[in-house]
Amino acid sequence: MNVVVCEDVTRRFEDVTAVDNVSLQVEQGEIFGLIGPNGAGKTTLLNCIEGLDRPTSGDISVLGRHPITDRHELTLRTGVQLQSAALPPRVTVAEAMRLYSAFYADPTPWPDLLTTLGIAGKQQTRVERLSGGERQRVFIALALLHNPEVVFLDELTTALDPQARLAMWEVVAGIRDQGTTVVLTTHYMEEAEHLCDRVGIIDHGQIIALDTVPALVRDHAGDTTARLTLTQRSPADLDLTTIDEVTTAQPDGVHLTVQGTGGFLQDVMTELTSRDLRVADLRATSPSLEDVFLNLTGRAMRIEEPA
Repeated sequence: MNVVVCEDVTRRFEDVTAVDNVSLQVEQGEIFGLIGPNGAGKTTLLNCIEGLDRPTSGDISVLGRHPITDRHELTLRTGVQLQSAALPPRVTVAEAMRLYSAFYADPTPWPDLLTTLGIAGKQQTRVERLSGGERQRVFIALALLHNPEVVFLDELTTALDPQARLAMWEVVAGIRDQGTTVVLTTHYMEEAEHLCDRVGIIDHGQIIALDTVPALVRDHAGDTTARLTLTQRSPADLDLTTIDEVTTAQPDGVHLTVQGTGGFLQDVMTELTSRDLRVADLRATSPSLEDVFLNLTGRAMRIEEPA
């Protein structure tokens, strides 16, 4: 079952096309990631899906409803964590949770929710005194108070340090494991690789690739590279390109650089062993989503683009 469907969605701002003819589906129970550099159109598309903005053209449905005309119903069935949000700085976590719980007929017991998110001990702490990661967990708690069927998380970990980011990944995976569909945006490729069941790579407002992470890496990222150091120089007649899944092999004295796909490395090791060649060091570099983006666009994902 698809919980989000976008068909030919475009959003223009005067002469700027922020979202350009995007079509995608989000399946129930998955973590779906919209990934791309800053300014690619991720937040604009998510705002349209959430009903916070109206697309210039195209159709969107969320849980079979229209994001704008059915906004009241969807407010009760979806949760939203915005890229930029704030609470009064002197309000405590408990006060915020009690206030927002009052908006719903049957809210989740918020103390239990804070325990699940690892901030039960912060109930009496003012928002201004929370760390970045703790503050983000509060906003996630607010988004989950009404047991939403799907939750939208926009650049959830941007302001967090690496340790807090890893902890937040566990939180997001836990949300999905409890049955909630998660749609998130991120420009951290490793975050998408770790969390997402499927990802849509968006660049200049267009979806340039959409699939599972392993499928994207297989189809677009290129070969795995293995760098081997032998205990002796490789013989002149050593030709590893005869191995089916090896694409290139470059000997350089005691060093070998081999590229290939699938299980090529095991076959390379078998061939070296059969030639009585011992390996002193082996380092393999697997392709990643960063390589997918580089191969599809010709530039690295880490390049920051203007919003």
